[in-house]
Amino acid sequence: MKMRKLFALTLMELKKMIREPAYLFLMLLFPAALTLTFGLGFSEIESAIPGKNQFELMVPGLYAYACIFIIMTVAQTFTDDRETGLLKRINLTPTTSSEFMGSHLVSNTILSMLQVAIVALTSFLIGYRSEAHLIGISLSFVFIAILSICSVGLGLITATISKNSGTATGLAFIFILPQMFFGTFIPITSTTQIIAMVLPSYYVTESITKILSGTVLTDISIWSNLAIVSIFSIIIVIAGILIFKKYGKT
Repeated sequence: MKMRKLFALTLMELKKMIREPAYLFLMLLFPAALTLTFGLGFSEIESAIPGKNQFELMVPGLYAYACIFIIMTVAQTFTDDRETGLLKRINLTPTTSSEFMGSHLVSNTILSMLQVAIVALTSFLIGYRSEAHLIGISLSFVFIAILSICSVGLGLITATISKNSGTATGLAFIFILPQMFFGTFIPITSTTQIIAMVLPSYYVTESITKILSGTVLTDISIWSNLAIVSIFSIIIVIAGILIFKKYGKT
């Protein structure tokens, strides 16, 4: 894999997404609008935890939700590339599959991190305050980066089973909705936890919640969750690449 070519492809993908109004809305405006809506709607509602309102408990889940939403964008992008014949043209150039897919992985991870930064900034502007220090916040973004990579893999799988971009949009919610309901800002019960434990977003949300609430970083559950979500990410990305290379180009 040539880094110069990977950088050029990544830059091309970023420009392509930014020039699409629908993608731009989903990438930038939707996270801000979602955070603002929840902030205004739930900041006055007291939670079961003394001294915290309901919105403060939801913020870590909003970070995870911003990441998993990239699944739909990745699925649409790859499906569009296949429909327009770009994938076939790529096969006729010296560009390797790893360089092409690597550019999507890097570009979408960057955009996903940007979404989370927008959520963090918006929540801060409307009153949310974290009890974590700089190292803790940095560790939170490590979790976010890994979940973003995992979401790209799920997007590849979605693109493989989708005939067109419209279908990709609908099928993406097969992966988005379970993670949204059982692994982000919706409270987990003893019953739903059984489902949540097979979803990477659950471990990310749980750890970020602990980190931002001031839990010491030596807490073993934080690092075990990091290991679990990393394993999820590796398995899903490899599976997504292999499945897409075999079935997703035609």
